[in-house]
Amino acid sequence: MDKEKVLLKLAEMEGYLKELKGIIPKSVGEYRNEKKRACERLLQISLESVFDVCNVLVSGLELGVPYSEDDMFKKLKAAGMISEELYKKLRKMKACRNILVHRYGLVDDRKIFSILKNNVSDFDLFKKEIVRHLNKA
Repeated sequence: MDKEKVLLKLAEMEGYLKELKGIIPKSVGEYRNEKKRACERLLQISLESVFDVCNVLVSGLELGVPYSEDDMFKKLKAAGMISEELYKKLRKMKACRNILVHRYGLVDDRKIFSILKNNVSDFDLFKKEIVRHLNKA
């Protein structure tokens, strides 16, 4: 497994999240008026970094070719790389990313704002679990 590549992707994710955390507004009104596009984009590329790490891990651990992102998460869970809790969070992250990318005109501002306020810590759990397993390997 290419630990260096995983660590670089995690560092990339951390950079995006640092920038995102620095601009998350205090209210949904401020979000809509001033920060929406920047927050959405930083959230999207942070999520893409998570999925990139998952891809590197599945490939490096030779877990087989996943036929979907959900399958990729299942393979990581089955290999003991991620917990059930993180598996569920990754599926929600994927759904959020899909809304941001594919349903852009129908994005619910309140829902994305709520994710920004309440779920950014999910990235910390992801990093913690991945680093723990990298250190074991």
